[in-house]
Amino acid sequence: MLGVYKMSEKEKMLNGEVYNAYDEGLILLRNKARHLTKAYNNTDPEATEERESILKKLFGKIGGKFEIEPPFHCDYGTNIEIGESFYANFNFLILDDGLVKIGDNVLCAPNVSIFTATHLVDPKLRPKNADYTKAVTIGNNVWIGGGAIINPGVSIGDNSVIGSGSVVTKNIPANVVAVGNPCKILKNIK
Repeated sequence: MLGVYKMSEKEKMLNGEVYNAYDEGLILLRNKARHLTKAYNNTDPEATEERESILKKLFGKIGGKFEIEPPFHCDYGTNIEIGESFYANFNFLILDDGLVKIGDNVLCAPNVSIFTATHLVDPKLRPKNADYTKAVTIGNNVWIGGGAIINPGVSIGDNSVIGSGSVVTKNIPANVVAVGNPCKILKNIK
């Protein structure tokens, strides 16, 4: 007789199902990421090879020609995929409990935050460590302004610009400038 397969908390997390964020295996993975980001954030400015090596160990996938100004923080790192020619300025934060896919030629100004983790609305369930995730996708040639927050489940289309201080709660199509809280389309890019 075949046994019943039980998904791990990590599998539940990556599938967007309710999971326990305090699972021992997940804590170990987060601690590994904390050690790598601490090492990264403590590198000398001239230590480009060391920085590249750390990010290659940390991220699930990373293209060529990338730069992230310290400090940088993430939950796991392994759930982050970044394309070619990526740049993020100071205080870049990714809560990558779910998958974060970032395309080619993306620029992030200081204090940009990307969140995939979310919590149940029902207050009776919330204290029981019942979390879930929604993946974030950012297309090619996107510029995200300083202090912008990208919320769980959001997709941003190719060539778009997200204005400084924006809180992106819904998908943004390609070829637009979008700003505000909540972020709304201001104009099309021709």
